[in-house]
Amino acid sequence: MDFKTNELTLQVAESAKEFAVKHIKPHLMEWDESQEFPVHIFKELGKLGMMGVLVPEKYGGTGLGYFEYSAIIQEIAKVCGSIGLSVAAHNSLCTGHILMFGSEEQKMKYLPKLATAEYIGAWGLTEPNTGSDAGNMKTTAVKDGDKWIINGAKSWITHGKTGDVAVVMCRTGEPRAKNNATAFIVDRGTSGFSGGKKENKLGMRASETAEMIFDNCIVSDSQRIGTVGEGFKQAMKILDGGRISIAALSLGIAKGAYEAAVQYAKERHQFDQPIANFQSIAFKLADMATKIQAAELLIDQACDLKMRGLPLTKESAIAKYYSSEIAVEISTDAVQIFGGYGYTKDFPVEKFYRDSKLCTIGEGTSEIQKLVISREVLRG
Repeated sequence: MDFKTNELTLQVAESAKEFAVKHIKPHLMEWDESQEFPVHIFKELGKLGMMGVLVPEKYGGTGLGYFEYSAIIQEIAKVCGSIGLSVAAHNSLCTGHILMFGSEEQKMKYLPKLATAEYIGAWGLTEPNTGSDAGNMKTTAVKDGDKWIINGAKSWITHGKTGDVAVVMCRTGEPRAKNNATAFIVDRGTSGFSGGKKENKLGMRASETAEMIFDNCIVSDSQRIGTVGEGFKQAMKILDGGRISIAALSLGIAKGAYEAAVQYAKERHQFDQPIANFQSIAFKLADMATKIQAAELLIDQACDLKMRGLPLTKESAIAKYYSSEIAVEISTDAVQIFGGYGYTKDFPVEKFYRDSKLCTIGEGTSEIQKLVISREVLRG
């Protein structure tokens, strides 16, 4: 495996970095405090092709690969985890699901608008009482002629209120039965489809997280993605790629916290010298650098497998698990290096600290990742 970064990936990363520094950094604390979801930012990212990174050019996307996609998310997350999270969710979940499993007609209808961010996408699997227990979902879709009637609610959905289109997993069979779920595309404005409560979160506050409610929501059979009963299998394959997204998001947050800590350690003086000269601080930075490099290699491995079309369930779960955990560890150490200043909103590390925790929960908790990894290990 040769993970040497190519020129295209470097150019894409630099473009994302420049955008984040210019358009996101000046406003990130304002958005964090108010929990504003800055839709206009995603429209601008759409113009740069960063909302349709993996979408082929024939559908209006940029047709790039997972190495470029990872680089974009990392550079944005180094500045603001919230914006990085929304970019990741839009690309890998809603857009990714339609790209991977949609019909040609569905792809032509939705992908050009999603790739340019004319449409913001949402993806609904989690429910109030079925987080990791997705096989027992309560949201149902009942066939009625050439239409389906959807009832239920999805929770913790990125862009649940603002999203223009959602891919929703609904139960079409008995609870816990095999092949009991089907995916549907539901447009905002469809009768019976509405946004519910917006969550007031610890971190990732500029990324909208809300309920989606379905009350006798009627959709045409043409909105069904794939065969009836394949929805959960589709979702699991989408999450394989989605784990790369969250791993990259985690790594970006870790890098942002680490770089801030390095700079502060060089500038902050105690006992007439920079605190970086003290072994207690220098060793923390050494541990941070080591963890970051290990996470990079794990993510690159998963990207490589994805690009070659090879199985990556174990590798993407390992990348997501490790990267999310070290994001929390590194941001915690960064706060410690900053001392009292790290506990204030005047410095960036407290936000990295708050944002990092979500990475160990979203798109499969660390416990679920260990379950996935152990199953794959024991299967051999």
